[in-house]
Amino acid sequence: MTLSLTLLGLLWIVYFGFHSLFASLWFKTRVAASLPKLMPWYRLIFNTLATILLLPPVVYIWWLSSTPLWQFEGIWNWLRYTLMLLAMAGFVWSLRYYDGREFIGLKQIAEDQRDIKDQEHLHISPLHRFVRHPWYSLGLLLVWTQEMDPARLVSALLITGYLFIGSRLEERKLKVYHGETYLRYSARVPGLIPIPGRFLTKKEADALLAER
Repeated sequence: MTLSLTLLGLLWIVYFGFHSLFASLWFKTRVAASLPKLMPWYRLIFNTLATILLLPPVVYIWWLSSTPLWQFEGIWNWLRYTLMLLAMAGFVWSLRYYDGREFIGLKQIAEDQRDIKDQEHLHISPLHRFVRHPWYSLGLLLVWTQEMDPARLVSALLITGYLFIGSRLEERKLKVYHGETYLRYSARVPGLIPIPGRFLTKKEADALLAER
């Protein structure tokens, strides 16, 4: 089992490494300089590869499935399912505040966007007013409301670590793209976990976006 869990960890690390490299400003800048005609396709290629490379660790988790280390019972089970449903509803609801074509990468192709900055926009949706990375927060909620066998626990720990590190790496780009606007936003709103009193009202969020 130790060897299997180590292999699972390596699969996740390879995936995280790919994701961080291809999402980095450093890599995008070099692709834009050497292969400018590829840039309109960059987002779509990135999303496609990210989905394909996610399959090996996910399938391996399923293959390693075993007796849970602990189980939720009674009211705790109801609470777990409630939180899972809220997280999934949060994902679906938040989609209305994104341009689906842009997120997938189709808009960049249609408009022949080659500037890397054209592919990164500052969104302050209702959820973004409470945490800077709401999809990461909802993802963590889904991860930690599962019943944990060893494979899922290892995966949950690695995913949590990566989302924390990945959010910091993502913010480096956002600070480059949006400068003082993002610095002021991040000073008011926490990263992954909501904190009472630290949020933006809709009026404050609109005013911040109007500064760009």
